[in-house]
Amino acid sequence: MSEWPSVGVVIPTHDRPGPLRAAVDAVLAQDYPGRLRVVVVYDQAEPELEPDGSVAVLVNERTPGLAGARNTGIGALEDELVAFCDDDDVWRPGKLRAQVEALAGRPGAEFASCAIAVECDGTAHPRLAGQSEIRHADLLRSRMVMVHSSTYLIQRAALEDGIGLVDETIPGSQNEDWDLALRAARRHPIVYVDEPLVTVRWSASSHYARQWQARADSLRWMLAHHPDIAKDRPGAARVYGQLSFAYACLRQRGEACRWAWRAVRSSAREPRVPVALAVAAGVVRGDTVLRHLNAHGHGI
Repeated sequence: MSEWPSVGVVIPTHDRPGPLRAAVDAVLAQDYPGRLRVVVVYDQAEPELEPDGSVAVLVNERTPGLAGARNTGIGALEDELVAFCDDDDVWRPGKLRAQVEALAGRPGAEFASCAIAVECDGTAHPRLAGQSEIRHADLLRSRMVMVHSSTYLIQRAALEDGIGLVDETIPGSQNEDWDLALRAARRHPIVYVDEPLVTVRWSASSHYARQWQARADSLRWMLAHHPDIAKDRPGAARVYGQLSFAYACLRQRGEACRWAWRAVRSSAREPRVPVALAVAAGVVRGDTVLRHLNAHGHGI
């Protein structure tokens, strides 16, 4: 490639100085020939990291939460490409170069992602898609966990005029990355590198892991703002099953059963239904189910 585009990396953070330092170091260690800059955005927390020539430090002055923090970082950048990385995730060597090359090889492409390795309790589980692009229909059928926010590389011009910024109205800033990917894929297929180039760390320290009310509210927001989800029967069943599980964890048995019934009507094979009903009946705890799934690199 004769000219490498400049890249600005937005890392939102709250109060995790150790993982944050590892995330920043991994970004700065990328073997990337173009200009690379990091913007760390503190959300509802006092900055601790000292800025330097490659790292800017800001405070989220938009809507409190992950979405507002990401948009604060985007607004501070003038680079051609914008990338995201969560403060507890780590880019692997070669991640940025591989994605920039893949994006440049697809005329008109605006958005790139890659496979991940989910790390839980010291064990890494690769999550691959087995394809070179992600279409809108793919993301309706499945959330596709490998299309993770820490893999995102986006044309800044498309974010500002086309795809749009991260939506700050989503409850709890949950599923904001799925919403952004759906909006992007509706315009143009997402360029995808099927190599685990990001380590995504799942642990109990996640600020979003067990916020069940926010999970339920954000899923209902997604159904309202992306009505095509309900038109894909397996995709709809998956979301309804997740809602059933969330309400079961909230001990709202009526809501859990109502969403379980909707899931079964969309797909009788939806695997989340019996699990959600078991949690609703008190046979097993939701946190126990989630820990078991996470240990094998899966979520609910």
